[in-house]
Amino acid sequence: MIHFLLKGLLRDKSRSLLPIIVVSIGVTITVFLQAYLNGIFTDSIEATAKFSSGHVKVMTMAYKDNLSQLPNDYALTEADVALQSLKNDYPNMNWAERIQFGGLLDVPDSLGRTRIQGNVMGMAIHLLDSQDEINRMDLKSKLLQGRFPKNKSEVMITNELFVKLKLRLNDKVTLMSNTMYGDMAMYNFIVCGTLHFGTEALDRGFIVADIADVRVALDMENATGEVLGFFNNSLYDNQKAKQISKEFNSKNSKVSDKFSLTMLPMSEVGGMDFLIDYAENVQFIIIMIFVFTMSIVLWNAGLVGGLRRYGEFGLRLAIGENKNEIYTKMVIESLLIGLIGSIIGTAIGLFFSYLMQVYGIDTSDMMQNSTMMTPTVFRSQINTTTYFIGFIPGVISTVIGALLAGIGIYKRQTASLFKELEN
Repeated sequence: MIHFLLKGLLRDKSRSLLPIIVVSIGVTITVFLQAYLNGIFTDSIEATAKFSSGHVKVMTMAYKDNLSQLPNDYALTEADVALQSLKNDYPNMNWAERIQFGGLLDVPDSLGRTRIQGNVMGMAIHLLDSQDEINRMDLKSKLLQGRFPKNKSEVMITNELFVKLKLRLNDKVTLMSNTMYGDMAMYNFIVCGTLHFGTEALDRGFIVADIADVRVALDMENATGEVLGFFNNSLYDNQKAKQISKEFNSKNSKVSDKFSLTMLPMSEVGGMDFLIDYAENVQFIIIMIFVFTMSIVLWNAGLVGGLRRYGEFGLRLAIGENKNEIYTKMVIESLLIGLIGSIIGTAIGLFFSYLMQVYGIDTSDMMQNSTMMTPTVFRSQINTTTYFIGFIPGVISTVIGALLAGIGIYKRQTASLFKELEN
């Protein structure tokens, strides 16, 4: 029967062409939008992870309780032992030490007296002995002037701060901050390069230095504020991160010891839980929107087609076919139309999604004053869901439209058939 109905649909294009076009367009939009939003959310989450939160973050209990203040007086000591332990226990993850700090950047004049000052936030990473952090944070694309540090006591600052303080490359500046023990700290740096992040909160006053220099400056020998963990060659997995954190905390966290270690998944750092939950549920939202919209469109298309086929239904009733059989075959026809349209729409949607994934859209000019940590090149990302998500609205909405439009079959009265046939 299905083969017979399929041949009928293919031969009578007036019954199938418009619904297939509508389904194909809807499915194409659904597939492309899912891949696009998946890429946007994934890239945004990964950008935040690489820059500040990691997929998981290890710190002391006291540091976690005051996380927004970046309290280096509660820093993790014996960092080399802790880092080696993490590498041994979780060999499938990459680990990176980081120190975040704040302070005042003092620019002296030719006589060594203060010429101008500026408030800064800073981050200490491994710059001299490895390129891993430079690549992970994509700092090469953000380099505007100068170069990366090659020698001790060299620092990079944001270009906006560089201009504000009226600096030149190789000028000497002094960082004034607090040591890990609460004492006053002063340390001289040489500005070797400038960065532009495209995020106003960072570009206003941010510096990046090698972690060895900052340890000396803040009296943090063999200490670090936090250790960030990243899944090897894979994207953030919330369930996996929570499981690893739970296992780690059960072995290492002690409520009675504020310097015991604790691990947080990315979803529990800096309000990221909302973005991650939203990213996980956005596919369901897309499906519901298109199922509802396409059902209305296809319902109307079914009503129009039903009016054209009014005489056909009457004739089929006159020759003995009952209403249930006609209604069932009409629904099966819609199912076939939905499958054909979904296959065509998915193929077209995957094609455009692939182009978007490879080439992307450069939005660096539009994101100059953004306050969010987002990538400057937006790309779609095709995953397993992309291949089948279009079939859900494509098939369901078509069937719903047929179910609604086919109700009119039961309103046909056999007594009026002969009059209609005469006409």
